[in-house]
Amino acid sequence: MSKVTRALFAALLVLAVASVAFAGAPKVGIITPTTSQGEEEYRAAEEVIKQYGDDRIIHVTYPDKFMDEQETTIQQIVTMAADPDVKAIVLAQGYPGTAAAIDKVHEMRPEVFFINVVPHEEPLLAASKSGLVFETDNLARGTTIIELAKKMGAKTFVHYSFPRHMSYPLLAQRRDIFEEQCKKQGLEFVFVNAPDPTGDAGVAGAQQFILEDVPRQVEKYGKDTAFFSTNCGMQEPLIKSVLNTGAIYPEQCCPSPYHAYPGALGIAIPEGKAGDVPYIIEAINQKLVEQGGAGRFATWRVPANMAMVYAAVEYGFGIGDGSITGFDKAKAEELLAKYAGGKISLSVYDEEKAPNFLLFVGDSIIFGEK
Repeated sequence: MSKVTRALFAALLVLAVASVAFAGAPKVGIITPTTSQGEEEYRAAEEVIKQYGDDRIIHVTYPDKFMDEQETTIQQIVTMAADPDVKAIVLAQGYPGTAAAIDKVHEMRPEVFFINVVPHEEPLLAASKSGLVFETDNLARGTTIIELAKKMGAKTFVHYSFPRHMSYPLLAQRRDIFEEQCKKQGLEFVFVNAPDPTGDAGVAGAQQFILEDVPRQVEKYGKDTAFFSTNCGMQEPLIKSVLNTGAIYPEQCCPSPYHAYPGALGIAIPEGKAGDVPYIIEAINQKLVEQGGAGRFATWRVPANMAMVYAAVEYGFGIGDGSITGFDKAKAEELLAKYAGGKISLSVYDEEKAPNFLLFVGDSIIFGEK
């Protein structure tokens, strides 16, 4: 080896070592709502920070009035991507504005991999912008929720929503399936326009409406009325009011033992029990039975949105360390089943146009049922 060759080799070695020294460990960014708009996703982010460390997870939140502040959403996501160690970003949930944010990120860093958990934008658009999309199977739930409500004794089904949510294709299609299935099952379908929490009245106004309207609906249709809302922030007042009136609550918008039940029922989760699903199910069961809600409340046995966030973050780290390359359906299904307790029914939104858009349904549990 000549002196020149040796010198060149030494220089390259120094550069290689230097690049390794200055390259940080792969990071995953995650954007969630605040606790007022989506507590499950926020708490899931806290849990993954505990698992991976705050030096490996960058967590930011959407503005509460995200519809009016989409530029803020875009800036939050672009700022995360400015860190060269961020290899993947989890959008949980994928609020309006995220598609534009992805475009801006990919202008400067096309290699950043996006995982969209519960997209609010048009499904095919969300699938085309992201490497992987996770969502509960809202169309299938249009059937399963009505079947569950019927099983629980419902004669009427009240659906709370607002124009913004009804502009989302999957939610609008599910609303139509609800009405169709109600006819099939012999239930009366009632659609109630509720205030949008991102509107002038805010979250507090939307919650107050639910507290006041549920008793009106029960007075009109009777206690065998099942209630459902498309909004996360409405779930706690909905549970409280349904319990007070003796009505029926088959499932949250984002089904999970953790979603709204602890807050509505005053359940404090002890340290060390945050991820203990059987513990929280038993705690909810006990409270509902004590307060006369046995057989009138249900949810999924697994925390749907939290499971999707956990799976998305682990997938993101797989992208970062090179163990996963691009979209890998088998790996995505494996991780989703892992965090959803292994009991899921998986489908694809559109095999031809959106093979990376994965949907799932979990098992239900009726509290107090013997």
